[in-house]
Amino acid sequence: MQNSFSESYKAAGVDVTAGYRAVELMKQHVARTMTSGVLDGIGGFGGLLELDLEGMPHPVLCAGTDGVGTKLKLAFLMDKHDTVGIDCVAMCVNDIICCGAKPLLFLDYIACGKNVPEKIATIVSGVAEGCVQAGCALSGGETAEMPGFYPEDEYDLAGFSVGAVDRAAILDKEQVAAGDALVALRSSGVHSNGFSLVRKVFDIGRSGDLMQYKEELGMTLGEALLTPTKIYVKPVLAVLEQLKVKSISHITGGGFYENIPRALPQGKCAKINKNSIEVPPIFRLIERVGNIPERDMFNTFNMGVGMVLIVDREDAQKAVEILAQNGEQAKVIGYVADGEKGIELC
Repeated sequence: MQNSFSESYKAAGVDVTAGYRAVELMKQHVARTMTSGVLDGIGGFGGLLELDLEGMPHPVLCAGTDGVGTKLKLAFLMDKHDTVGIDCVAMCVNDIICCGAKPLLFLDYIACGKNVPEKIATIVSGVAEGCVQAGCALSGGETAEMPGFYPEDEYDLAGFSVGAVDRAAILDKEQVAAGDALVALRSSGVHSNGFSLVRKVFDIGRSGDLMQYKEELGMTLGEALLTPTKIYVKPVLAVLEQLKVKSISHITGGGFYENIPRALPQGKCAKINKNSIEVPPIFRLIERVGNIPERDMFNTFNMGVGMVLIVDREDAQKAVEILAQNGEQAKVIGYVADGEKGIELC
């Protein structure tokens, strides 16, 4: 790469040597994610991963893609870029685990106004941490310097993950029956959804807004809001190995009202005891400051529940115990009933 330099391209706002420098800086982070099947490092035209399909007579690939959304605006204001990569990974791998699939690889895409190698490497450090938490390889990615399209100090971050599951092990929501239990996994906070509303509620436009210490949060507003999305892959895989899980819902944009029904068959509804949900202080603050109706809160945010497993009532306590053994706080928050597809907060 030593001879790859264009003065004309640099004058137009794209410094290709900055890209090479960023790749060198991120290699140490990517190395943390290498799994046994990875056949090459970053820098080639594609990432190679040898599949270990032992125990999968009929393997099926499962893919998911997502971004971080306007939560990135807070990262820009706070000049903190080491956690949004975790969010990016989480939004993808938490989706594919809902099918019962184990994530195998992840690729990221960073588009920026100006390639500052140290900043890009810091972003990728978060992506790598997310991959480590999910047990998948960061097998490649792309950094695109796009002057005139993005402001120099801003960027967008997206990615996708590919996993595998045996066809017989794919979760089938049609098996969900009345009386099944809803096991809720605790969220770490707002995760990566609803930030357009969050920014409106707090009128976030200056870093000073985010640096205010909030007694009820025990930290600054910015620290609470930038808390990365929790990655549930390993704990949920542990449950899948030991129990029959009928369906899983990842609580993302649209909150309870949109996401839980996606895990239910026609003719079944979810009865949820809202008093059983431990709502984190950040949501009460958003609700109070924004004067937001309770239904809108549950229709926008996760309200402290990042994922819901649907299991036989007899297996519910065992599922909670397995999750606790794997570092997750979980509890039963309701049950499945006959009725029009949807949810009811009781």
